[in-house]
Amino acid sequence: HFWCIFLLAILTTLCFQILSNFANDYGDGVKGTDNENRVGPQRAIQSGAITKNQMKKAIVITSVISLIVALLLIFVSFGKDNFLYSLLFFVLGIASIVAAIKYTVGKSAYGYKGLGDLFVFIFFGLVSVIGSNFLYTMQLDTTTILPAITIGILSVGVLNLNNMRDIENDIASGKNTIVVKMGSKNAKTYHIAMIILAFMCLLAFGYIRDMLIVPVTIVFLLIFAPHLKRVNDIKIPKNYDPELKIVAIGTFLLSLVTAIELFFTN
Repeated sequence: HFWCIFLLAILTTLCFQILSNFANDYGDGVKGTDNENRVGPQRAIQSGAITKNQMKKAIVITSVISLIVALLLIFVSFGKDNFLYSLLFFVLGIASIVAAIKYTVGKSAYGYKGLGDLFVFIFFGLVSVIGSNFLYTMQLDTTTILPAITIGILSVGVLNLNNMRDIENDIASGKNTIVVKMGSKNAKTYHIAMIILAFMCLLAFGYIRDMLIVPVTIVFLLIFAPHLKRVNDIKIPKNYDPELKIVAIGTFLLSLVTAIELFFTN
């Protein structure tokens, strides 16, 4: 039962991430944000590898698959006897799909209004971590708010690096991200503060749960400390691109180390 929930949760996460990538490709492609001036890697519509209509169909298909996998996860986790829990997570599933699509798609795309950071923090952090824990325990553990904040902030950090890389093209395209609104210099300070806060929250969680803090400290010092130094020194926007992968890998390692410790200490 444990491993079935685990595998379905991983599969649901992958479906939502793929859906989000497809939707972002479509939304920015339709709006013309992905053009010849874009600094990052070419996207599918931008490169001409796929048409807008084909991507739209891919979004619909991926949305349906995501919903089916999410429903399987809900059924395996709660069965037939916890209707209210099932209903709650069904609503969260629908909300996740809508949030993934509406980031860049449509006239009211919240990613173009500087709200991307907030939604990423909520869905990639709070909903994913606290919600995943609830699937196993069917109890609301208040201490999980700390690792949820950590993962949420680090996910926002990835988005922030993406937006710092794309700031010039976003300004020209009318995509008013947080970085566009605050400027590159303040965005660096924002980024550094987020990474440090994420680490502090994870340390606090380790202290509360009587875990060793050495492993997560080692990961932070080896990956995130040099990363913050490089980010602070970057002058050319395209140089933020490699740092996206660094934060993503670092977040995965922090999650893995924390999960292993929880497994052996509880």
